[in-house]
Amino acid sequence: MVTVLAGATVWDGLADNAIGVRDILVEGARISRIAEAIPVPDGAAVIDLTGHTVTPGFMDCHTHVTITPALTPAIMRSATATALATIPVLKTLLLNGFTTVRDLMTADRLYNTVDLRDAVAAGLIAGPRMLVAPHLISARGGHGDFSAVLADEFQGDPRLLELAAADGCAEIRSRVRTEVRAGADWIKFGATGGFSSPSDDPAQTTYSQEEMDVLVATARDLGVPATPHCYGDEGVRRAVRAGVRSIEHGNLATAEALRLMIDHGVYLVPTQFTILDDARRVDDDAYWADKPAFKRRKFRFHRKALLDCAEHVAAAEIKLAFGTDAGMFPHGENWREFPTMVSTGISPVRALKAATSVAAELLALDDLGVLAPGKIADIIAMPGDPFADIALTGRVDFVMKEGVVYKRP
Repeated sequence: MVTVLAGATVWDGLADNAIGVRDILVEGARISRIAEAIPVPDGAAVIDLTGHTVTPGFMDCHTHVTITPALTPAIMRSATATALATIPVLKTLLLNGFTTVRDLMTADRLYNTVDLRDAVAAGLIAGPRMLVAPHLISARGGHGDFSAVLADEFQGDPRLLELAAADGCAEIRSRVRTEVRAGADWIKFGATGGFSSPSDDPAQTTYSQEEMDVLVATARDLGVPATPHCYGDEGVRRAVRAGVRSIEHGNLATAEALRLMIDHGVYLVPTQFTILDDARRVDDDAYWADKPAFKRRKFRFHRKALLDCAEHVAAAEIKLAFGTDAGMFPHGENWREFPTMVSTGISPVRALKAATSVAAELLALDDLGVLAPGKIADIIAMPGDPFADIALTGRVDFVMKEGVVYKRP
């Protein structure tokens, strides 16, 4: 299959500006050539993208494709129902320009994200390529323990509780090995409490240094990177010392904690849209009417620190990778992370790099995230100039993944 994408302004994922109007020749699943006025090979399809900006396919490094904002009902669905409900979610993500996602937890005791990953890779369903951490390994009473919101009759039901609970080094080591045996690409664990969980606080550190060291080392021995759900400074410090590759959230980290991450080359996936939207609207009674009271209390208490941290992140020379926590809000809205990042002082090009070349570095996907000859043809386009109007990231109207066109103007 040979395709020429003609007439668009091209941004390669690396430069600080678009490289100009270029044609892109795609042969099979890979980019063959990028140049001005490429002659059209016999039999090639030509797609005119004049007036568009072409970029590498976006990557969301923090999704929950099997989860909906109503988390507890999602836990109570059957595994089959969850998987079927996820198929349109994956298609939506792809058509919105997200050609790769890293999924960091299902709310099911089984390993449905592993099966979904493999189904996408086999071409059985349409969606982004997936890297998965099947479950959140959590201390009991930590961010992965939702037993406090369940009715008495569900207490102790193994289908609903302790999806990946592990306390102490021996249990943690066994849990990591079980996840890897089941097909995990990444290991995710709870370094701190969270906003959505009922029994903890995001500033609390829920694993000891020894427990984190054992968890990350066990994953590393098996060739799998680890990343923590983590908000506050002490969680960041322990996780960085343990050797994690990225920090998820980090929205209560001080400038000093961010410098520690920079010194150790650790990526930050800041998930700012969902966090800052809640923090900025904490006094809006209508907004919180259908949300847990404990979550609102946490956001009210931590509001200033969350807003301050967003400014620290924008000023820090830290490696930012794009991630949204979609599933905590509707998946089709994950593009809103881009304008939220820009609203905190992050430049549009830095936000776009976070979702392309920097995300590819984090995920160790060397053939993706950049438009260049020989790279895999994950290519998207949007009308206009996203460097001037970052909201255009929500108007992607051309999507190609591995040389196959899924959407066109």
